[in-house]
Amino acid sequence: MLRYTLLSDGSSDQALLPILDWLLRRNGVSCAIEGKWADLRYARLASRRLEDRIERALDLYPCDLLFIHRDAEKESYEARKSEILAALSQVQNLGSSSVCVIPVRMQEAWLLFDESAIRRAAGNPNGRQRLTMPRIGDLEGLPDPKNTLHMLLLEASGLQGRRRRKFSAESGSRRVVEFIEDFSTLLSLSAVAWLDEDVRVAVQSNRWSSSDFTPTQARPAEEPR
Repeated sequence: MLRYTLLSDGSSDQALLPILDWLLRRNGVSCAIEGKWADLRYARLASRRLEDRIERALDLYPCDLLFIHRDAEKESYEARKSEILAALSQVQNLGSSSVCVIPVRMQEAWLLFDESAIRRAAGNPNGRQRLTMPRIGDLEGLPDPKNTLHMLLLEASGLQGRRRRKFSAESGSRRVVEFIEDFSTLLSLSAVAWLDEDVRVAVQSNRWSSSDFTPTQARPAEEPR
């Protein structure tokens, strides 16, 4: 089994796990894969520095591969990656391979290409409402992908009145990724293409696609102290 851990800023970023699974499979990993989101909300960290969060994540969720997610937002991809690599260089006894996950805006942009998945996540798979889906080439330039996704889910729900006001687009957005099996459309996005290349390098350099791959014997995750 190949074990990986995703360290991110928020719980909504767990939506990245199926995408990471898909990228590992695409790049030749054929053994069982176990991916976990590093939940540090109750870990009582002494500081919020990225290097301290990395160390705590590896302590609680030991793994063969650590994915570190930061949205680029107003920074460039290169600046965000340099920031992550600098933090990694401060980690004592890293012991795991690492890959940066850096959406150009935010990870919700990576969920805006599959209209069917959005309709299903909204609970109205056969809805006839016209959805104005952004073009794939425009995803990395959207000013607020999260709001765009929420509005599409609300429209796809087909709800009106009180039921429309009570609809939770936030919970719907977490379900979208569950209805997507093929993420190959995303490879046309620069950030996903770079991530795909970094995953390919990590898989090849660690021989994770080889039949003689022996994964780290990761111990069970500890309870946060």
